[in-house]
Amino acid sequence: MPTATDYIRILPEIVLSVWGMIIMFIEPILPAGRSRKGLGIFAAVGAIAAIAATIYQARPEFAGSGFNGMLRVDHFSVFFHLVVLLVTLATILMSLDYLPFQKIDRGEYYALILLGAVGMCLMSSAVELVLIFIALEISSISSYILAGFRRHAAESAESSLKYFLLGSFATAFFLYGVALLYGATGSTNVFDIARTLGTSPHIEPLAYVAVALIFTGLGFKVACAPFHVWTPDVYEGAPSPVVAFMSTAPKAASFAVLIRLVIDTASPHWFWVIWTAAVLSMCVGNLGAILQSNVKRMLAYSSIAHAGYLMVAFASASNRELGISAAMFYSAAYAAMNVGAFAIITQMAGAGERYSQIDDYSGLGKRSPVLAAALTFFLLSLIGIPITGGFFAKFYVFSAALRTHLIWLTVIGVANSGMGSYYYLRLIVRMYMFEPRTEEPAPRVRLGMGLAISICLIATLWLGVLPNVVLHYTQGAPTIFFTR
Repeated sequence: MPTATDYIRILPEIVLSVWGMIIMFIEPILPAGRSRKGLGIFAAVGAIAAIAATIYQARPEFAGSGFNGMLRVDHFSVFFHLVVLLVTLATILMSLDYLPFQKIDRGEYYALILLGAVGMCLMSSAVELVLIFIALEISSISSYILAGFRRHAAESAESSLKYFLLGSFATAFFLYGVALLYGATGSTNVFDIARTLGTSPHIEPLAYVAVALIFTGLGFKVACAPFHVWTPDVYEGAPSPVVAFMSTAPKAASFAVLIRLVIDTASPHWFWVIWTAAVLSMCVGNLGAILQSNVKRMLAYSSIAHAGYLMVAFASASNRELGISAAMFYSAAYAAMNVGAFAIITQMAGAGERYSQIDDYSGLGKRSPVLAAALTFFLLSLIGIPITGGFFAKFYVFSAALRTHLIWLTVIGVANSGMGSYYYLRLIVRMYMFEPRTEEPAPRVRLGMGLAISICLIATLWLGVLPNVVLHYTQGAPTIFFTR
């Protein structure tokens, strides 16, 4: 029988599920023409309650395994819970005025955000492959629906369909890999699998195939090359707040699974697979972004490049403490600056999201100095300029690579980072050195959007000015993480 402590170990997921179900019950009984903004505020309160539950869950007496070893609460899971939940909160806040403006004001949107977050939180704490699969599907199904939420726009329907079809294939790869790994090791528990693969003098070829299939499935979720082809089209067609959500929260959760599973069980044997994925992602992402004229597609390719930078930390896994700490810090920094950038894009999109070209940002520094300054700060962080979270994120990743003697991978990463600065700076130049294409003032920033942008600005600046607070926490995670 599950104990009270077991339920506390899934308390954030319980809170999110209850809030999501309440919204689904209330939505049908509201009058057809009534605003659903109240449901959005209620959802934001639910996200805050889940953050509070995570902080309560972090108390030492609740650390350990729950539900017969199916999940584990530790520094690692708490960290990724907070990343996912803060992204969820920011997404809900920026959606409060976006949905009515785009004429898609539906209460189920907020329920899908919360229920999707349930799956992502479970992914970060699960240590049983079957539970990881279930959590992955909970997250994915909500993302498929949210990607097509602008139902009157053909590109949004196309986005959802492509994401669903390719995502289904990726899920099949993952599940088949789980089945093969069970056949090779006799277990679906991450720790038992790691022990079997670590102590067996002869690892079955079946285990290599299994981990490759699992890596393929998760590689799709994090949009690393060569599993990235869906990213630009899906990001372009999906609603901008949804892109902010699915470009960060599912990635953070999937990287958590990769750290728990792939690095611990396979890094000595799959080093070159991770190395190749890192190089391909950085090169394909940055080269693709340079060629884009649409801001959402540019940031889609940028996200592929950033997945490559994170893979550099994975390749440094021979020094587990450094590699995992760098990957965790990078996940948090990328979530803050990317959600912030998409918040500005959401604000600027206009009805039908027709203002999404780089040229549409011409003269933004004159039309709205505050929005232009905020977007510039986020773009500088994505480049990796000092006093931003992006600077220390890249610094720790490349430092970990250098300390593990991955010289060429570091050189390729730094060169790609320099290449990436071109397309970010191109947008900044458009905002400050070109005349506005229209004399209309930028849309007024309302309270919800202002709070979302502020959360991202504070987080990005804090990670750039006081990174040691988070870094010390992440460095404590590997010690607990690798102890059953």
